[in-house]
Amino acid sequence: MADSGGSALDAFRAEAREWLEANYPQSLRDDPRAGERAMVGGFKPEGDHLLWKQRMAEKGWGTPTWPKKYGAGGLSPAEARVLQQEMDRIGAYNPMVGMGLSMFGPTLLEYGTEEQKQRHIPPIVRGEIRWCQGYSEPGAGSDLASLTTKCEDAGDHWKINGQKIWTSGAQYADWCFCLVRTDTSKKHEGISFVLINMHQPGVETRPIKLIAGSSPFCETFFTDARAEKDDMVGPLNGGWTVGKRLLQHERSGQGGGRMTGGAKVSAIAKKYVGVDEQGRIADSDLRMRIAQNEMDARAHALTIERAREESKGNVNPSAATSIMKNSGTWIGQTRAELLLEVMGHQGLGWSGDDFSREEIEAVRGWLSGKAWTIFGGSQEVQSNIVSKRILGLPDTTQSS
Repeated sequence: MADSGGSALDAFRAEAREWLEANYPQSLRDDPRAGERAMVGGFKPEGDHLLWKQRMAEKGWGTPTWPKKYGAGGLSPAEARVLQQEMDRIGAYNPMVGMGLSMFGPTLLEYGTEEQKQRHIPPIVRGEIRWCQGYSEPGAGSDLASLTTKCEDAGDHWKINGQKIWTSGAQYADWCFCLVRTDTSKKHEGISFVLINMHQPGVETRPIKLIAGSSPFCETFFTDARAEKDDMVGPLNGGWTVGKRLLQHERSGQGGGRMTGGAKVSAIAKKYVGVDEQGRIADSDLRMRIAQNEMDARAHALTIERAREESKGNVNPSAATSIMKNSGTWIGQTRAELLLEVMGHQGLGWSGDDFSREEIEAVRGWLSGKAWTIFGGSQEVQSNIVSKRILGLPDTTQSS
């Protein structure tokens, strides 16, 4: 059986390699940061970026392990790993990015009705619809369960009033998955999970400009916004469980490729620092620190894979993703600092012809990366979860 399985995987590897060689555009291969640019908020693919997205959508490999009946890849976990290895080999990126892919889609596959899956999963698979997350509020950040955005039964639909903040990509989104208050007499048990069409008069977004010069986050206001009765995922007042499961996917993603991936620092260091007679980064101390960061990133990616496999047999959300969040953000911030060190004064540019696009992106990425230890559950909140729920340590806030 092992030989049969190995032969099947070898055959799939050959198929994947042949397809990628024939379909991944050469211009994207020549740009080591093509994938990073495609992940920037508001990015609209055109040219070879669009061609690559269309080809992956048709193949379904942007969502490799999702069910084939929704247009996805239907691959086994082993096949998906092989596909990723072959994509890494030629520097190919997954063009199906965003919260629909990394957070909402996996949650809907688990908690949604078949009608909801048929309606929302195929557009995510094809990369046609953008989603945003309506969780945090001005008075409900770390204590998310204190949220007050109200959702009332208006007969043939739900009526929503309230405000969300730090809504990533809301100005570009078509839909929002949102936690709302449907029962004011209970805290956690009074929350529901609804889907809101962002293209309606009752929704207003206001981008928030950050220190890095971009506006990935928004204030979002709902004024008598409408959600259809079948746009509630899970039972009425049962949204906290659905919402926690989604956070598990979010934190896995935040601790994953976006912070730890991208062009390898070692390759960039050779360009700026130079190499010794053996072709290694000339500065031995810098070489050691870069190697450590890349090893940490690889170990982190393998741990995410293991956690994903374990989660498939786990009905309830796990606290393990809090470890991934802290680990991934630390690796990513270290990587950003190494990049600036490697570039020297060229890594401190903000604009102008004296700096390349790569150099400007490095300093802006370093600045924006500082926020990763805050949003999606701050570093301190995640550490508390690890200490109490995983290590079983006592709550230090209690008096002795």
